[in-house]
Amino acid sequence: MNQLDALKQFTTVVADTGDFKQMAQFQPQDATTNPSLILKAVQKPEYAPLLRETVNRFRDRAVDEVMDRLLVRFGCEILSIIPGRVSTEVDARLSFDTSATVSRGWRIAELYQAEGIHIDRVLIKVAATWEGIEAAKRLERDGIRTNLTLLFSFCQAVACGQAKVQLISPFVGRIYDWYKKSAGAAWVEADNAGANDPGVRSVAQIYNYYKRFEIATEVMGASFRNVGQITALAGCDLLTISPDLLATLATTNAPLVRALDPATARQSDLKHQVLDEYAFRLALNEDAMATEKLAEGIRAFCADAVKLDQLLLAA
Repeated sequence: MNQLDALKQFTTVVADTGDFKQMAQFQPQDATTNPSLILKAVQKPEYAPLLRETVNRFRDRAVDEVMDRLLVRFGCEILSIIPGRVSTEVDARLSFDTSATVSRGWRIAELYQAEGIHIDRVLIKVAATWEGIEAAKRLERDGIRTNLTLLFSFCQAVACGQAKVQLISPFVGRIYDWYKKSAGAAWVEADNAGANDPGVRSVAQIYNYYKRFEIATEVMGASFRNVGQITALAGCDLLTISPDLLATLATTNAPLVRALDPATARQSDLKHQVLDEYAFRLALNEDAMATEKLAEGIRAFCADAVKLDQLLLAA
């Protein structure tokens, strides 16, 4: 059994790509997208007609609506391939506007429903700012499921659990990147690999906390740099993996054992936390890595959203 098939025994495998033509070979259960992945996809020749078709059909609409329609078009294509859910992201430029995020989340959900997609197959992806978490709480109350992304800190996970969001996407690779850069010449790769990887440790702590206190929110590790990070989180509820790393897993036959387990997690000595807005903002501010990576991630997604706007206007 290859490692991809072994991983699927106890973790839901999710494809992290907008390239739906590449997706079917790995048979993932779910898929995630974001504006950066869609931007990358629509610049490929095979997807250019899809971009032009969407723009031509809705040329009289505002560019933000055309963007959402393009994202939903990709999502529908993905859902024709996978059996599960697709995550579609709200414009990152709304990351600090709760009401606008709720409105865009509703619109994306309604666009999917207009295409005959059941709302249970869609996760509205939102940045895990305080405002984004509040927006997700409102959407969840309305029956719209959410995926909280750009999650780097334990306090973000605690707040998401309190909000009863459907799923969170804690980032592994970007946490690893920060600590490696911070350590500089003192970094020893072997000492920070596998279960000792700082990104892996972060996700494992969140997983153990959720299982310890029976928080229903699903944990989906994301943003992987190498296969070792993936195998060290085998057993996590879900893992969203790029096509390159999916291919590596599919061609590797080394043994793979479960690393995270609910029964073990329930024996952890983690303490229950309750965070209001003040405590959340203070805890996030105290975490230099999370503060920097959250801001950096939002900036990058905003920049790609602007580029996608420009492509839509020029098409």
